[in-house]
Amino acid sequence: MTIPFAGDPGAGGLAADRLRDIESLTDAALSRLDEYALLSALVERVREVLRADTAAVLLLDQSARQLIATAASGIEEEVRQGVRIPLGTGFAGRVAASREPVILTRVDHTTVRNPLLVDRGIRSLLGVPLLVGGRVIGVLHVGSLSGQPFEQQDVELLQLAADRAALALHSLMSQDDALAAVALQRSLLPTALPAVPGLGLAARYVAGSGAVGGDWYDVFVLPDGKLGVVVGDVAGSGLEAAVIMGRMRSALRAYVLETPDPATALRMLDRKIQYFEPNAMATVLYGLYTPGTGDFTVSSAGHLPPILAAPGGQAGLLPLRPDPPIGTADDLQRRSASFFIPPGALLCCYTDGLVERRGQVLDQGMDTLAATLGKLVAAVPAATTEPMAEEACAEIMRALVGSTAAQDDIAVLVLSRLTGTLAP
Repeated sequence: MTIPFAGDPGAGGLAADRLRDIESLTDAALSRLDEYALLSALVERVREVLRADTAAVLLLDQSARQLIATAASGIEEEVRQGVRIPLGTGFAGRVAASREPVILTRVDHTTVRNPLLVDRGIRSLLGVPLLVGGRVIGVLHVGSLSGQPFEQQDVELLQLAADRAALALHSLMSQDDALAAVALQRSLLPTALPAVPGLGLAARYVAGSGAVGGDWYDVFVLPDGKLGVVVGDVAGSGLEAAVIMGRMRSALRAYVLETPDPATALRMLDRKIQYFEPNAMATVLYGLYTPGTGDFTVSSAGHLPPILAAPGGQAGLLPLRPDPPIGTADDLQRRSASFFIPPGALLCCYTDGLVERRGQVLDQGMDTLAATLGKLVAAVPAATTEPMAEEACAEIMRALVGSTAAQDDIAVLVLSRLTGTLAP
């Protein structure tokens, strides 16, 4: 990058030295594993190179549309006091909204939103946007107590530092988000499946090789002894989808204690999500299994029906009519349907990552799943009392995943009703 400098060769040499300082900073920062360490190093070096009295980075919280003070040098109270600047207002908000550098030669309550800048005695400011792929992720600004105006060469050096730091920062934040999403998902999965008389349970969760999504399963015993079974899939990927998944899981757990009807619980969940998470969407299956009788009452919010494989019968989808997904329709009366799970049967609930493949129709994956379960049930001696759930889970993953890395998340939950349990 050639930077046009006016003046003598000495000035050009000084500018070249400053450019090398910025490049050395950002090259070293690329190897850091902590974005906050990167930002701290950035503001210290930028302040030194530009001979500024203050330097600060504010990162954009997209959902709140606010810039949040994240790192500072010479004005550390900006971070300590948790300064937030609405997008489009004040100095930093103007930089972010315009996506252009801004030089301010008068700093007072009419030109800046943050009173700390005025209280600190700053008389001139230079701010540039942190941009990744044309998208603003924050603002980097420096200030001078002497009021010496910042020049074009300062703008170009600061923007160069901001651009290189933004790429490194975005990469590190994406890595952190991915790790956080996986950690959040795994922390919300049941640590151990409940022990239920006459029933075997097994489950699998595999994160996709792409961005982690919002798939989950949940199993719990309710106060009346019935078993709650949940499988869901939040639209989207990354940390945001995982956070929404966690909120849905917690909310549904609360609602199932208020109503014995799965459809009503999903309706309550839908109302909550549409009010508090208006942009969220998910498919959710919630069923209640009654130990001893084998009754299974279930409601689906746009989720794929479970597959049932019973002794002496054809394995296939439960004839369950799904209602619209969570977050997609006005408050509606949802439906529950009741089925019987006979002794010796396998019931598999799953997310679409298990059965959906690029270049393959969805029915093909579900047919393979049904055939896999059917073979397992047919091969089990009628007198056995051993649960097949774990064996079934392993065989399902072998048949439908094999050695190919899954692109999408996969959640699988298998119920195995033992033979010897009496039909109602």
